Amino acid sequence: MIDAPLANLHWSRGYTDPAWVRRYTTSGRELLPSRRVWRGTGPARELPTDAAGLDRLTITTPDGRGLTLQELFESARTDAFLVMHRGTVVHESHLHGLRPHDAHFNASAAKSYIGLVAAVLAHQGVLDRTATASSYVPELAGTAFGDSTVDHLLHMGTQVSYAGRPFDKPVEAQRYFAVVAPALRPYGYSGPTGIREHLATARATAAPGTEFRYENGNVEALAEILRRITGTTTSALLSDLIWSRLGADEDAYYVLDGEGVEAACGGFSATARDIARLGEMIRLGGAVGDRQIVPAAVTAAIPDAPKGYAERVRFPAAPPDTPATLSYHDFWWILNDPYGSFMASGIHGQRLFVSPGLETVIVHYGSQVMSPAVPQAPLVQAFLQIGAHLQRTR
Repeated sequence: MIDAPLANLHWSRGYTDPAWVRRYTTSGRELLPSRRVWRGTGPARELPTDAAGLDRLTITTPDGRGLTLQELFESARTDAFLVMHRGTVVHESHLHGLRPHDAHFNASAAKSYIGLVAAVLAHQGVLDRTATASSYVPELAGTAFGDSTVDHLLHMGTQVSYAGRPFDKPVEAQRYFAVVAPALRPYGYSGPTGIREHLATARATAAPGTEFRYENGNVEALAEILRRITGTTTSALLSDLIWSRLGADEDAYYVLDGEGVEAACGGFSATARDIARLGEMIRLGGAVGDRQIVPAAVTAAIPDAPKGYAERVRFPAAPPDTPATLSYHDFWWILNDPYGSFMASGIHGQRLFVSPGLETVIVHYGSQVMSPAVPQAPLVQAFLQIGAHLQRTR
């Protein structure tokens, strides 16, 4: 079905209005139906604390300016910032009314958590990376995703257009919101009303595996595959494999479309402390204390894209706040720095930064406006400088 004309799109205000952004990032359960990711029955795992005086640190920006941590928070419209070094919380801030027990939207950082689940199932032999998506989900046959392999989906290797429209990344991101959230549909909208219906309109514009193109549909197609092979919801699957075993403080949750399907590519919310627990588990090779939560081989492979893939898929130009050689693997952004660092990243400043070499995990939640008129905060440079400072001084 061809949906309403693109001229009817009216979401541009949302990306540039701080009040709208903060409501979107902190109040998902008030806007859409949701399903919890259960934390399990065990006690919360303690996060030891030892402040490192990071408020006194000056961060050097790419253009040579110096920023205090508070100035960074102001430029990034930070809602929460948590730094762990060698397993200890050395800084924690919650701003703009967000409390430590409040969940915050992770936006596209959630893609990386689905990538982790998929990598675990592939390691277990449940998921075949070389199989086509349609072999798991027959309804995807003939679509851009159905004719792609699982590995193509995991590396954003599809070339797709929806409902006969020329592909435009910002427009398609907004169209995806309309699919999931009735309140965000423009006047006269007549397009898909669920994620599965949306995926069915995708057609390939080039062979898979020829170029990188960041697109939400890859994640949603993969999430549907994982639901089919496990027979459970995305929320229950993440809980069973990871969340209920972390020692999390709180349940997390996914927002749902009209059919009760999780918005896997960006509808996930959790507290900053619990995302820090997730990052620390990954940094420690998949272990929480003496329990192996994720196979060590899975976490070790995150920063290492499969050999030959970089030659087959052209990675995107790096965003302004990341190293020039940024790469992508299993829905994780790889920084290609000397420390083996990688990151889950979402719009408006959602980040989970994991640096094995710097023994550092950083969670940033923000409500940063998205506009060419507003410089983006140098978050990744800040993370790396904070990690290097901690390694020198602790």
